[in-house]
Amino acid sequence: MIATFDNLSADVLARARNTQLVIFDIDGVLTDGSLFYGDDGQEYKAFHSKDGHGIRMLLESGLEMALITGRQSELVLHRADNLKIPRNRIWQGYRDKRPAFTDLLEKTGLKPENIAYVGDDVVDLPVMAQVGLAIAVGDAHYYVKQHAHWVTQTHGGRGAGREVCEMLLHAHGKLHSKLASYLT
Repeated sequence: MIATFDNLSADVLARARNTQLVIFDIDGVLTDGSLFYGDDGQEYKAFHSKDGHGIRMLLESGLEMALITGRQSELVLHRADNLKIPRNRIWQGYRDKRPAFTDLLEKTGLKPENIAYVGDDVVDLPVMAQVGLAIAVGDAHYYVKQHAHWVTQTHGGRGAGREVCEMLLHAHGKLHSKLASYLT
């Protein structure tokens, strides 16, 4: 995990400061992309607890969250409920994520430049190309990294979500006070 964000470019910092809502893909971003199936056909995913705490810190600090994923899974709803992400900020089963993004814009009234998107694969590029801050996780497909404004050092499902949350909190001037609050 990055201790400081002093290496951020002025452009990325400006884009992050302008961000009011961050969209996360699920598979390959908030998970490592592995899909586990039980004998009964039930799908299982592993979420990183540090990503979850980063999301909670982000929400507590007034930034908004959304999830857009190409797969459909009850696990996503359970994880979102656990993190207190509102159900009206979750879009599942969208291989083409553009309609979900359009719906999000209509529901929130936000402009694309006020939104960050975190992705890992080429299916994320159509939305990444529209937002103010496009972020790729450290192990994203090379083409996605080429089209991102910023790439995390951490891999998807291994703390990349936490790194994104802390970077956004840093850009908004809230990271230090948020972390310091754990010492009081």
